[in-house]
Amino acid sequence: MRALVTGGTGFLGGQLAKRLAMLGWDVTAAGRREDKGRRLMERGIRFLRADMGDRERIEAACAGMDAVFHCAALTSPWGDYRDLYESNVTGTRHLLLGCLRHDVGRLVHVSTAGVYFDYTDRMGLTECGPLPERMANAYLQTKRLAELEVEAAGRLGLPVVTIRPQMIAGEGGGSLLTRLLRANARHGLPLIDGGQAVVDFSFVDNVVDALLLCQAAPASALGQAYNISNGEAVRLAHLLPRLFGTLGEKLNARPLSYRAAYGWAAAMEAASRLRGGRPEPLLTRYMVGVLGRSQTLDIRAARDGLGYEPRIDAAEGLARLAAAWRVQERCAGAME
Repeated sequence: MRALVTGGTGFLGGQLAKRLAMLGWDVTAAGRREDKGRRLMERGIRFLRADMGDRERIEAACAGMDAVFHCAALTSPWGDYRDLYESNVTGTRHLLLGCLRHDVGRLVHVSTAGVYFDYTDRMGLTECGPLPERMANAYLQTKRLAELEVEAAGRLGLPVVTIRPQMIAGEGGGSLLTRLLRANARHGLPLIDGGQAVVDFSFVDNVVDALLLCQAAPASALGQAYNISNGEAVRLAHLLPRLFGTLGEKLNARPLSYRAAYGWAAAMEAASRLRGGRPEPLLTRYMVGVLGRSQTLDIRAARDGLGYEPRIDAAEGLARLAAAWRVQERCAGAME
């Protein structure tokens, strides 16, 4: 079986490419990071240096593929809309054209549970629930537009399945974890309204399981979008001390009301815009919403339709994350 993994040099895509190779697949990982591409090649994975904006290269990469896993995305919650659109929407369109042109057996598309986010508490969200009329930022807006592109390709006959994972974390990081650690180290992490928000998350191994299940799922799964998480809702007041303790980092919590944190973030965003949008604000209004408002997913559809069951629980996931973090810190220290 031959597979193309876009975003193969990224966090999720890299983990998926390595799992597929271990299972005996002939894997091509497309991405922009040559350093990570070399590491994948050491594992017998073919590396294709490619940008999602390169239509010819992306279309050609789909030739002869039994499955395409679309993990590539520009994930910044703070960025230029044109850049996000080019990567997340136009890039997805290029991939879909390649899949249709080369009669790919199945496309598995990675979206995000962020498309549900609307700055209110939302618990037990199902896939058929209403989506906000306006997305919270340009990243989420372009990810939703990419979903619509995928749905349209499905109506044209492309076998497609979509997942909406919630807060991916695990060995190798994840953009949200990176931002939390950076904020904690620099100025402290806002503990909004005492950390009473309830959150859901997904360890990367479980998301990779879900992707493989989507590829093998029956025809009844085609055209569907599935929520993916660990199914372990937890209050931030309990999760954050546990997370930082496991990592061996001191949690520098800064108690704030939601209103104060939102105002602080708005001021940081305004200051960044005056400098042309760079650097990214340490805290954005979206991040305040993520830390201050509850959002959990109902994953029954994935359990019933895909046979999905989270294998890695919070305790094991945090232990793996801490072990990988310590290795990363030792390597960084050795290079100084």
